[in-house]
Amino acid sequence: MKLLLPLCLLLTLIGCSDTTSSLALGTLERDRVTLTATDNQIVRARPVAEGSFVKAGQVLVQLDDLKQRSVVAGAEAQVAQAQAYLAKLTNGERPEDIAAAKAGLESADATWEEAQSSFKRTQSLVAQGLASQAELDRAKASRDGAKAAHDGAAETLAKLTRGSRIEDINQASAALEAAKAELKLQQQILTDLTVVATRDGIIDSLPYHVGERVPVNGIVAAIQADMAPFARVYVPEPYRVQLAKGSELWVQVDGIAQRFKGKVRWIATEPAFTPYYALNEQDRARLVYLAEIWLGEEAKSLPSGVPVQVEMPHD
Repeated sequence: MKLLLPLCLLLTLIGCSDTTSSLALGTLERDRVTLTATDNQIVRARPVAEGSFVKAGQVLVQLDDLKQRSVVAGAEAQVAQAQAYLAKLTNGERPEDIAAAKAGLESADATWEEAQSSFKRTQSLVAQGLASQAELDRAKASRDGAKAAHDGAAETLAKLTRGSRIEDINQASAALEAAKAELKLQQQILTDLTVVATRDGIIDSLPYHVGERVPVNGIVAAIQADMAPFARVYVPEPYRVQLAKGSELWVQVDGIAQRFKGKVRWIATEPAFTPYYALNEQDRARLVYLAEIWLGEEAKSLPSGVPVQVEMPHD
């Protein structure tokens, strides 16, 4: 009862004071960076503790990456296969294959010359009546077969020495680029399984422990950015027209006698109803505008979450 009576008197005085309506109430805040899981995996390591100061790039949570490492290995094999096939098309055939084709062409050329000579001799003998027409037909068929074999050997050698078609080379080149793109994607997925700090700051929360499975898009870490704080307050409607980005205001932090000069860095264009902790008996139905007031480096050591009040400009 001894404490209740002074508290009631204080609330009555605050409710009747004209200065209360000229204050924007809120809390001291910092940018909060949340990092999420890109895959449904188990937490394998958590090398930092909540409340620790971390630098950008420092590992915060390691998710299981065994499955993704195998996927990356498969993608690397696809790239190697595509590179080998393109090299085969662009480098041409092996010298041994070309040499064998040349030897085959020389052999076919000799066979063709012999078949031509045999055909001419048989043709002369038929004209003299010393050979039959059937022997001439056989010689002609042998000559024609040797000619076809010679042409085939020549085409084989030309194909080996001319190289692959440009269309085949372009197709193989495109397949290689696609394999490289897939490898890059799978490597990025692997990298994302190691959650690192994206800004300097203090670890605010690590919701999952080692051994727990994290759902996709589940928050695995939250960081309070290493920056000067700002006051997130609700500006009473009559003062909205007097404020703009860059406006200077005085900020009073609970528990500190010193006032801090702040600048408006953002103010909402859409009004909101007064939140429960900013209500008083006179202003329960009034609209307010959410605003952020930058305090500057001199307030960098102040903790987040502390109640503040911002003095609105006077005429």
